[in-house]
Amino acid sequence: MLRRPSAFSALLSFAAVAAVASPASAFTAYVTNEKDNTVSVIDTEKLEVIKTAKVGQRPRGIVMSQDGKWIIICTSDDNDVKVYDAKTLEYIKSLPSGPDPELLTLHPDGKRLYIANEDDNLVTVVDIETSKVVTEIPVGVEPEGMGMSPDGKVLVNTSETTNMAHFIDTTKHETFDNVLVDSRPRVAMFNAAQTQLWVSSEVGGTVTIINPADRKIIGKINFEIPGITREAIQPVGIRITKDDKIAFVALGPANRVAVVDTATFKVLKYILVGQRVWQMYFTPDDKLLFTTNGASNDVTVIDVASQKAIKSIKVGRYPWGVVVSPH
Repeated sequence: MLRRPSAFSALLSFAAVAAVASPASAFTAYVTNEKDNTVSVIDTEKLEVIKTAKVGQRPRGIVMSQDGKWIIICTSDDNDVKVYDAKTLEYIKSLPSGPDPELLTLHPDGKRLYIANEDDNLVTVVDIETSKVVTEIPVGVEPEGMGMSPDGKVLVNTSETTNMAHFIDTTKHETFDNVLVDSRPRVAMFNAAQTQLWVSSEVGGTVTIINPADRKIIGKINFEIPGITREAIQPVGIRITKDDKIAFVALGPANRVAVVDTATFKVLKYILVGQRVWQMYFTPDDKLLFTTNGASNDVTVIDVASQKAIKSIKVGRYPWGVVVSPH
């Protein structure tokens, strides 16, 4: 059956052509496809998939080594974390984790990897060079989000069932504070100045902003979209521009990304993207933002300066995580 392109697709195609005149520098984006057990590789200048490779079972969270040589993926149904060569996508090795690893983050030292293990209520710390577990840190029930402070001193883990943000000292590997947020927190994100920590609550439908210095709540954002039920507005991914002025919040089944002023916590606009928008990642120059849209099996490319969606790129089934090469 022939399918007519939607008005949204047509709009993106037109915008993409308009954007060609001033393309971003060429980087490489890697997208984990949860249902296909693959990674889609996107050229960020051509804005197209240039390679698809098989990886482990149910790939979700993904990060890149600081030198850009490795991509590191939570392969949740394999109960481990797998490392692949970023250029060839050849398997290099597996890193130990607890059962059902979901999200992970790398310490600024480039050596320590922190993994949220959803089924055993632990954060596992792994040395990526030796492939050995450094320690395990008890946290709340169903740990998920992993936010690392820019100076590497504090890790924040969110627990979906306990509804808390757990503040962890990365030197002692101990929790030193817990902050109650709204229901089912998913992602924790520091701003560059370390004056704000943003925590999304998927079921609560809010984003809570915490002062990392004293762990006091300094703001809370609610979202209202005409024609969209409150239950469909489910904040997940968060990204903040390097200048700390604008935050982008992925709103799940609402199929929108909210653009938020970080000084006032006011929503400036909503950008229409694909279905069930989940995670996001900037290019290193902050010119483009890539979103994973799980239910429409695509990635939306957002031009950061104009705050507009410029293209939709088809990937595998249920795209989940995304990372962009540092160079």
